[in-house]
Amino acid sequence: MDFTEKARIRIDHWSKHVDVHLKEYEKFADELEGEGNRESARHIREMAELTARTAGCLDNALLSLSKAQ
Repeated sequence: MDFTEKARIRIDHWSKHVDVHLKEYEKFADELEGEGNRESARHIREMAELTARTAGCLDNALLSLSKAQ
C-alpha cells in the first residue's frame, strides 16, 4: 500500500471520528440549554461550528488526494 492510500485511510478515519464528536456536541448543547445553561450551550455550539469546519477541511483533503492521481 502506497503513502497516498494510507493517507486516504487516515483522513477518512479522522473524518468519521469528527462526525461522531460533532453530533455529540450538538446534543450536549441542546441538553445544556434545556437545563438553562445558555451561555455554556453557546460555547459548545461555537465549538461544533469549528468542528464542522474541520470536517470540511478533511473532506477537501480527500478530494485533493483523489485529484492528485
